[in-house]
Order: sequence, then C-alpha cells, then structure tokens
Amino acid sequence: MISLYIDTSSNFLYSGIVKDDSLICQIKQSFKKDMSTFALSEIAKMIKKSGLKPSDVDKIIVCNGPGSFTGIRIGVTIAKTYAWSLNKEITTITSLEAMALSCNFNGFKVPIIDARRGYVYGAIFDYVNNQVMEGQHIKLDTLKVACENFGDNYKFITNDSILVDSESYEPNILKIVKYSESKELVNPHGVNPIYLKKTEAEENKNIEC
Repeated sequence: MISLYIDTSSNFLYSGIVKDDSLICQIKQSFKKDMSTFALSEIAKMIKKSGLKPSDVDKIIVCNGPGSFTGIRIGVTIAKTYAWSLNKEITTITSLEAMALSCNFNGFKVPIIDARRGYVYGAIFDYVNNQVMEGQHIKLDTLKVACENFGDNYKFITNDSILVDSESYEPNILKIVKYSESKELVNPHGVNPIYLKKTEAEENKNIEC
C-alpha cells in the first residue's frame, strides 16, 4: 500500500509518502502566501523523487481543516482531483487530529490554531487520542478555563505565536497515515473543507443584511 498525505491548512505544506510501514519521502516547508503557486509542483517533485508515478499511489489522505481558508481549499482540491482522475481511494483527517496524533505528551492534548481576534480553532484529546472536546471555533481564554479541569496534565500544541507555554507542532506523517487506515473511505466529490466558522465575507454579508 502506497499512501500520499497532503496538508496545506496552514502556511506550511506538510506532505509525505508512506509505503507499507515506511515513510519514504516528505515535505515540511513554509510557503505562506505562495501555497497556491508551489503546493502541486512540490508534491509532484516529491512523488518523482520517490521513484514513483502518480498512478502508483493507492490512497490519498488529505487534511480538510480547520485552518487557513485558502490553504484548506488548495489541499482539498489537489487531493480530490488526484483521487477522481486516477480512481484512487481517499479519506480525510482534521488538522487538529493530526496535531494531537503527532504529540507524544502523556496527558490531555490541546491542539490550537490561531483564528485571530482572540479566537482559536481548538479541540481536546486524551493521551490515547480519543477526542474529549470536538473541534470548534472558540475564544482562547474560554478554552484555557476548560483545561483547568485537567490540573497540570495538559499541553497546548501550536505553531502560532499565541502562547508562550506550548509545544510546537511537528507532524509525524507516518503516525498520521497509519491512524488513517481505519478511517472511512469517501467519494472524492464528497470531500469538503471544515472551516468551523464563516468566512469574513459571509460574516460581513450577515452584518449588512
């Protein structure tokens, strides 16, 4: 089994190829506003560097959010097009799941992504990665209060500079892909972004109405 992982939900392109139980190639690179320009070509280069053809990939795992609205759309579009055009299996994982899975902290894991204006996208997982609070758009201060129930037995995970005492997110692509083996396969046309909040345009439209 050859699996391709794609995550463009942040300023970073996280992508990798797992063959059976081995990670054979990966990308961890920041592109910021250039994600739409470079993501597809960098993934194609990685596949070629691995000595594979696009048709050799059996399954695609794509991170469908939450995170950057534009970034999420880029990754989801690449994955859906790839799966549909080459008739490949596809499944999804949330960015918050991927962050929790990659953290080895032996307690409650609290992945967060800066959503601006004092809000984050956040969730809570226990030490075996069972979700105890679903992903949501939430005030950071509210999430901090919720975590007080765990005493000192919790860890925030983020690559955003919104907390001093947190663990940096370093994706464990092999672990993410292995976890995704048990996830339900979906029709490529049924893969949709998870935003958890309205876009600014949608919010402004509601205000105008």
